[in-house]
Amino acid sequence: MLDDAERAAVVDVIAGVCARTGAILVVGAGTNDTRTTIARHEALADVPGARASLAVVPYYVRPSEAAVVRHFQAVAKRSPVPLIVYNIPYRTGRGLGAEALLELAATENVAGVKQAVGGIDADTLAVLAESAGRFAMLGGDDAFLYPLVLMGAAGAIAASSHLCTRRFVEMIECGRRGAVADGRGHAEALLPLVRALFAEPSPAVIKAALHLEGRIPTPDVRMPMSPASPEAVARVRAALADASSDEFRGTARS
Repeated sequence: MLDDAERAAVVDVIAGVCARTGAILVVGAGTNDTRTTIARHEALADVPGARASLAVVPYYVRPSEAAVVRHFQAVAKRSPVPLIVYNIPYRTGRGLGAEALLELAATENVAGVKQAVGGIDADTLAVLAESAGRFAMLGGDDAFLYPLVLMGAAGAIAASSHLCTRRFVEMIECGRRGAVADGRGHAEALLPLVRALFAEPSPAVIKAALHLEGRIPTPDVRMPMSPASPEAVARVRAALADASSDEFRGTARS
């Protein structure tokens, strides 16, 4: 919902923060049109510090999986940075199965996938098993991040982790180092927060929570989105308090 000038301003601000903190800058540059997606990727050559793109599966037009693969291969060939494919069929109307994802895993300049298919299905597990070491799977369904990491995912791109960020990081790191019980404690504590944040269409509740914390000046969203309801705000307030209460007491319960 950002216009071109707003998008450029956001990227400029975040690029500056990443430069100061040493964080990796990934810029969303995908659309449902190959020509525009290529142009947005080529423009990343002028974004200081851009290290990768997040490129969504083309939405609404519902191309075949083979056509989606060709789309990403065309973009990857022209992009100055590696692509992270964003596979989120419940928003785009088209998902990518294991065969398509493994073909992309073998494509030069495609670094990984943000996998948000509503769970951990057989295709997800097949990609994890067959692409280990050459293609990063990143969790995109916030309720399933911990089990996905335990199965070999590299990490996550998670909207919920705008809140209780250090606890989300610790949960992922527990999974990566095999501290299963500690990570499970974090996952169980964070699940009510995740469910509260997605109780209404995102990002309305997330913005409400960030506003509660004083981190953004307004919880407003642009039309056609609606602001979070009072009930959703109350629920997320309680969930945030519970998830934060023992966030820094060391490891979670064993």
